[in-house]
Amino acid sequence: MSGRQKALLGLLAVLLVALFAGAVGTGRDERGDPGARHGLVDRLGALGGERSAVDPATVSADCAEQTGRLVFSGSCLVRVADPGGLRTLVLRSARPFTVVAPAPGDADLTIRDEVEPASDGTGAVAKVAVDEATEVAVICPGLGGCTVTVAAS
Repeated sequence: MSGRQKALLGLLAVLLVALFAGAVGTGRDERGDPGARHGLVDRLGALGGERSAVDPATVSADCAEQTGRLVFSGSCLVRVADPGGLRTLVLRSARPFTVVAPAPGDADLTIRDEVEPASDGTGAVAKVAVDEATEVAVICPGLGGCTVTVAAS
């Protein structure tokens, strides 16, 4: 190793120690909020952009009253055409509902999510990652009926 490489390696080590000491020294003593995200994470997410939503016109179901509007009691099997890449199927309802879907990619896993309406009155929202043609089960709990909308965002 040449003298120049040793000097650069030493400088890198000093820089790493300084960054670590700065991070520890400027840390907060609070316990934090596990649901909160750091502003840097939000900025990095904005650089990557949002995944686009599945087009409601490419979603079909036996319980579809019209394009993007599902009306059913019990359960409904929703078929999503191949989106041509990773997309998000966004389902919205005023009532609670359950979504059962296969995980995207090669994972041999089924995801189940029980979605409740938000406390601010915006309703229940489920976001399902879809990367190929797939079927998603939507289940309405209880005896009443559900109306679920396939949203564009």
